[in-house]
Amino acid sequence: MRRDRRDRRERADPLDAAQESRVRAVLALGGVPHADLPDGVQQVRLKLLERAAGGHEAPRDVSAWAAVVASNLAMDWHRARRRQERLGERLAVLWREATDEDGAESRALSMAVTQGLDALPDTQRQVVVLRFYADLPVRAIADELGIPEGTVKSRLHTAVRVLRTRLHEGEVV
Repeated sequence: MRRDRRDRRERADPLDAAQESRVRAVLALGGVPHADLPDGVQQVRLKLLERAAGGHEAPRDVSAWAAVVASNLAMDWHRARRRQERLGERLAVLWREATDEDGAESRALSMAVTQGLDALPDTQRQVVVLRFYADLPVRAIADELGIPEGTVKSRLHTAVRVLRTRLHEGEVV
């Protein structure tokens, strides 16, 4: 019984042990931390399954295809890390500006923006944070959230308009 399940699982797994090992090596050489390697392998498996589910035929050389996908994932990991670092630097600068001795106006503005963001619906707050704090372009936000670009633009427009109105009403700006 156990052997049957293991055999079925091995047949369902699009990556064999050697291919998985190669994917791990490519990710590791690409600078992905050891703790994130299992997630990277799973993402490669998922992409292979999505390809099959989409009606595409299997790659001629699964191992080579998986290595290319792993390399791309490593690059994406580095881009995301750099984006996070830039975001952290930007937030640190904003914090320093808000805590300067003569930064009373900055503190008031920061508090008003924070309260305004908290009052927004989750969907609008999400796109505002991704656009203005994570510095993602509209297309990347749409891809990340799985929604059309027009929806992202609409949510951004509405959220910015609401925030602007609230800041003017509170005489912060």
